[in-house]
Amino acid sequence: MSSTRRFPASLPIPGQIVAAFGRHFLVKTASDAALSCVMRGKKGGAACGDRVEIQLTAAGQGVIETILPRSAILYRSDVYREKLIAANVTQMVIVVAAVPSFSEELINSCLAAAENQRIKALILLNKTDLTEPTRAAVASLALYRELGYLLLEISAKTDVAPLLPHLQGHLSVLVGQSGMGKSTLINALIPAAERATAGISVALYTGRHTTTHARLYHLDENSRIIDSPGVQEFGLHYIDGEDLAWGFSEFHPYIGQCRFNDCRHGAEPGCALAQAVGEGKISRRRFDFYHKLAACRA
Repeated sequence: MSSTRRFPASLPIPGQIVAAFGRHFLVKTASDAALSCVMRGKKGGAACGDRVEIQLTAAGQGVIETILPRSAILYRSDVYREKLIAANVTQMVIVVAAVPSFSEELINSCLAAAENQRIKALILLNKTDLTEPTRAAVASLALYRELGYLLLEISAKTDVAPLLPHLQGHLSVLVGQSGMGKSTLINALIPAAERATAGISVALYTGRHTTTHARLYHLDENSRIIDSPGVQEFGLHYIDGEDLAWGFSEFHPYIGQCRFNDCRHGAEPGCALAQAVGEGKISRRRFDFYHKLAACRA
């Protein structure tokens, strides 16, 4: 007998989205039933990690009626569209590697998105078995360690143990470019991940698309992790004006101290941020990344 028959059809069933692809979602319920679901009508989008209420439509299938309030939502956007990444996460793990080369602009975008949602950010430098390239990468990333972000160095091919304590008690989301080793990392953390992915493929009828959607895995009773598709850009068009400056933690003491209230932190006279850069209190590199991100929003 299907476990879904335990629920009265007239009552909404609470659950959590553990995989998302387009308008198809896999929802796990409290009884651990896995239901293939779609959204009702044209309601707002849902993301992996969302807590939802559903109604059964057939054995093993349902429709999402309600997305419950979120503690955080991560998404990227440009002028034309937005892409939901994950909901209710408490930590973003930004996966980079020396080979292939990583985008520092992407790192800054991800950190700004994490600051915007008030979630913890961890920079994970993978492939440390590549000794010489890793040495150069560590030197480049030292700036972020100086800013107070945790920079962790591992080789997912040999040992992921150093990462485990930092995942405890969190719903973490892995983000990063393709080729950084996220799949190797997930398979090392969760040996059954490939089997779980195959099951999700069947439930969502996505076949060859199984590597292009977000998936949530349980590490233990208190720790979960979402693997998201690789990204080359992390657009922040949804973050307005001064909120973007707040995405740079070292800017905080100077925001609101400019001569003009509408200062854009460019060439305006009396800009407190520009002055801090000139005095060596803010990294010129980070200030330039801020302007790049601001320009993308213009």
